[in-house]
Amino acid sequence: MNTNKARNQITKLYFIDGIGGLMIAGASWVALLAARGFSTVEIGLFESIFHVASMIFEVPSGAVADVFGRKKVMITASVMAIISSILMIFTNTFAGISVAMVFSALSYNLASGTREALAYDSLKAAGIENEYSKFASNDMVIYRLTSSLGTLMAGIALMLGYKKANALDILMATAAILIGTTLMEPKSELSHHTSGSARFKEVALESVRFIKENRKARLIIIFNAFIGAVATLIVFFLQAKLPQLGIKTIWLGPALFSVGLGSVIGAKAIEYCTYLRYKYVSLFAVIGIAIAFGSIFTGSIALTMLGAFVGGFADSFIEVRSDVVLNNMIPSSQRATLMSINSFTFSVIMIILSPVFGWIFS
Repeated sequence: MNTNKARNQITKLYFIDGIGGLMIAGASWVALLAARGFSTVEIGLFESIFHVASMIFEVPSGAVADVFGRKKVMITASVMAIISSILMIFTNTFAGISVAMVFSALSYNLASGTREALAYDSLKAAGIENEYSKFASNDMVIYRLTSSLGTLMAGIALMLGYKKANALDILMATAAILIGTTLMEPKSELSHHTSGSARFKEVALESVRFIKENRKARLIIIFNAFIGAVATLIVFFLQAKLPQLGIKTIWLGPALFSVGLGSVIGAKAIEYCTYLRYKYVSLFAVIGIAIAFGSIFTGSIALTMLGAFVGGFADSFIEVRSDVVLNNMIPSSQRATLMSINSFTFSVIMIILSPVFGWIFS
């Protein structure tokens, strides 16, 4: 793969991620389900179902990408998103919505790890893997910004109704599939002369061995997942906390959007701080998350939003750097699998901390 083809591939991945962030029904699923009459308890259960399914599928989906090809898995991720949206349109039962959440989780899992692996190995095939840091930063900026815009359009989603909003998501996912068909598959270090099942077993065993023997990788994965979970939960529960503090409903979307900009700026800022050692970036992340957590108890709308902004900045700051450090450590043949372990760890910590933060914000 030459330099131009590799950079063109990166551009396509940017578009796919941007499309995912702009799926308004996916960004506003809580509000849409509430408008359909589902209780907060049921919505909380749907969130738990998503994370449990995500935890189950995450690592196997990465291994599938390493064995059968990242391009195929990226396309399949969008297909799963379409199935989830179709179920959201045509079902009104708790069981039906639960199944839709499982497909949504599978869509997320298939893309998670696969996207990063495809980007890194494309750049590596062209001999420009040093540009991966720029990709990780820009990709995070695009995803965070489009996700914030998706949240900002929650009112539009509610105005359209869940059927039309999900229909728009189907169109967006279809566009992602069309882009996905033009992606190129970089050559893997893993031999393709063995059967699929044998290769799957080989990838799984080698990935477990890598994690077991590499203490630094384990610590980075756990630390990054913890910081990310705390930052995510703070912003998630702000949807309920800010109205309690007295913010008007009309300003909730813009407030959450402004808080989300912290993540966007943090993702871009780390691109210009490559000279900082990982331990200093980690220290900054801990301080930022501590400020965000402390702001919850101030009782001030402005201070709580400022704290969440700082927490989002710190989260993206460490996440992008962790992504780069891990990819430089990971063998190409197991890249998607091992990056999926990163996401798996995040899901486990989210499941543990979610009820704790629910109690804190109550």
